[in-house]
Amino acid sequence: MNEAFTPARKPPDSAALASDAAEAAELSRFEACFRDPDAAPAHPRAWVLGQRMPLIDALRGLFSGTQALVQFRLWCFLGLCAVPQGRLSRDELMQVFHEVHPEPLEAVLRRLRDLDLLQWDASELTYQLTPLAQQVQALLAPLNNAPTDDDEMGALLAQVAGAQQLGLVDAAHLQHLHAQLSRLHDDFADAIASGSETRLRLAQPRFERALQLVDKAGQALTALIRAEHDDPRLERAARSLGAAQARLLAMASQFTRALQQADRQRVTLGSTGLTTSDVRQWLQNHASLDTLMGEALSLPVRPVFVSQHDLVDVAEGEFERDRPDPQRSSGLPPAAEAGDGTLDVLQLPPELGGLIDLLGQWQRTPPPPLPDGSSAPEDAEAHPLHEAVLGGRFAHAAYRLQLLPLLGDGQARTLKGQTGDLARMPWQLQFSAQHLAVDDPDVQLISQGLLRPEPGATAPTES
Repeated sequence: MNEAFTPARKPPDSAALASDAAEAAELSRFEACFRDPDAAPAHPRAWVLGQRMPLIDALRGLFSGTQALVQFRLWCFLGLCAVPQGRLSRDELMQVFHEVHPEPLEAVLRRLRDLDLLQWDASELTYQLTPLAQQVQALLAPLNNAPTDDDEMGALLAQVAGAQQLGLVDAAHLQHLHAQLSRLHDDFADAIASGSETRLRLAQPRFERALQLVDKAGQALTALIRAEHDDPRLERAARSLGAAQARLLAMASQFTRALQQADRQRVTLGSTGLTTSDVRQWLQNHASLDTLMGEALSLPVRPVFVSQHDLVDVAEGEFERDRPDPQRSSGLPPAAEAGDGTLDVLQLPPELGGLIDLLGQWQRTPPPPLPDGSSAPEDAEAHPLHEAVLGGRFAHAAYRLQLLPLLGDGQARTLKGQTGDLARMPWQLQFSAQHLAVDDPDVQLISQGLLRPEPGATAPTES
């Protein structure tokens, strides 16, 4: 009866059938696969699978046989699950599957009844799906949807986000999503490490789609991670999921830098706007590269395989090799007056020099002594942080604030120039956790802090 609707297929190899039969005979018991058969049922996952044996047997019954037979069973089963009626008579069932022959349909209905997925009510002469069938349909629901780019992570994110809303989140759901996020992170990391523009361009849509999915499900994931769970396994899985999510989001800047690096390596050919990437893509999509030369060569081409490093070395050697010019005179060229030129020297921003001058001025003008003749206390020599930072636009103030941690830096003190001069200034920076409201047109709040002279520092003498 199966031959009426099963297409002809290549018969399986006899050696493969013998191997499958030997493996089935050897693995007749689940415990036989473990080194310690007595400890196998104690594993949490093994216990859960043991409680799901009816569901596993139903899936085995649906997926046993040839590819066409399994496809037909799934088509019938998913079609029954989509019927909006709780009970179906025989005539209604035949109307639902009017496209198929009655013999293969009868075989599938018999198989569904044997698997306890379809129940026949002899008193009312109707068919109805069993609770086990509803569980199987929940597992096979993604088969009803057309393949999309979201298949690799969309279903897992939807499952976790929906379970979080219903309060039915399990640690296994989070572990599966964590594993998928880790796999995506490794794939994207390999694409970045390769430096290949082709791999980066191919991975870019997947990466952007993954970030969109994580962003859409971010509210549910954040609520799940911050929630207090009684199950320690669930809490550990939630924390690990948060770390994996953060790693994937942090890769966005690396991916952007890798694409920018590939763009910088692209060479523009002439004034036409064509680039080396355009030429490579055109060559990759060309049907037959051997026809490009046409009849330009009368002799066949003899390919010579040379590594790119050898080609670069030979090209550099040719360009750098000295060649005598027979047309050039052996005498000295006539005298000529040199034209006026300009020498461009890299200059640091003026804010750096201004900060050095301000700290030097503070060092040269210590606070006056007290009326009794004693020296001023140590705090009197300290200056507020905002006095050294504020002034000018916000960008100038931010730049000066970033320069202040160089004070006292041991490595920076060895540098020459203004950066080293600032690091060698005898001042110490002390930040505070509080913020100070300042009267400045560009800065509203600034961190509180003090600039103190280093112990034992003396004021410089005027030269």
